[in-house]
Amino acid sequence: MSTVIVVLFLLSGTYLVAVIEGWSATGRFRFGGPARAALRLLGTESILPRKPDRLFFEAAPVLLLTAAILSMAIIPLAPGVIVTDLATGALFFNAALAYVLVALIMGGWGPNGAYGMIGGWRFLGQLVGYTMLVVMPITAVAMRAESLSTVAIVQSQDQLWNILYQPLGLVLFVLAGMAMAFVPPFDLPTGAGDLAGGVEAEYTGVRRLVFRLGRMVLILSVASALTVFYLGGWLGPILPGWAWSAIKILAVTAAMLVGGRMLPRVREAAFLAWCWKLGIPLALANIFLVGVLVLVVPL
Repeated sequence: MSTVIVVLFLLSGTYLVAVIEGWSATGRFRFGGPARAALRLLGTESILPRKPDRLFFEAAPVLLLTAAILSMAIIPLAPGVIVTDLATGALFFNAALAYVLVALIMGGWGPNGAYGMIGGWRFLGQLVGYTMLVVMPITAVAMRAESLSTVAIVQSQDQLWNILYQPLGLVLFVLAGMAMAFVPPFDLPTGAGDLAGGVEAEYTGVRRLVFRLGRMVLILSVASALTVFYLGGWLGPILPGWAWSAIKILAVTAAMLVGGRMLPRVREAAFLAWCWKLGIPLALANIFLVGVLVLVVPL
């Protein structure tokens, strides 16, 4: 039963993420916009590039969607509402989304086009920058919970959410998560202004629909993880747990998509430099501070 609930949440949540992204880009809230866009893509011919690497070209959108869906398997929406409560769930989240890089490199290489290839390599630069800023804040979250289980992490925030207990880790994880989901200002892999779509430039019809669906699920997954790690997951008064999870996840999604468009686009080289020269020292400081708090003021 919990799997069915998660699947229904995944379907409805993905659609709402697409609605929110359209609103953040155009300023107009059109609830039927994603449905019309999907129908338009379904009715568009799927054009095959002249000399593609067919295996990579076909597999990339499917792999992106699969990786994003797998990362949702360890997200608890309410007590008992989770596909699988792994003892190492927090690490599984990071491991599943490591295949986003593989999908984008395949998507860039497969069409045998310059724009796609540049977009794929741009994402590789982003990954080298953000990967430690995903793992290290998760380490601090797990220290407080004394577990890598996502259910235990939510339960550890019963007295105080991690947004207040470790705000520095929250900021680092938000920036890393936005880069992982390649949303503005970290949308260089699909840069519309200079790459005409980047890694998705050569995809049309159903293939592009699957690619965009994977990206929507990826955004939903990052927002869900942030809610579990820092916003107390399903915890909240009066309303049932699943309702609090849904409200928080949609609020985080809106904040990322709307707030990201207000920031200047960051080149992958500058992003990499900031992450390693500033982000990693701050992440280490966050781990140290959380360690001290766990020993001195356990909550």
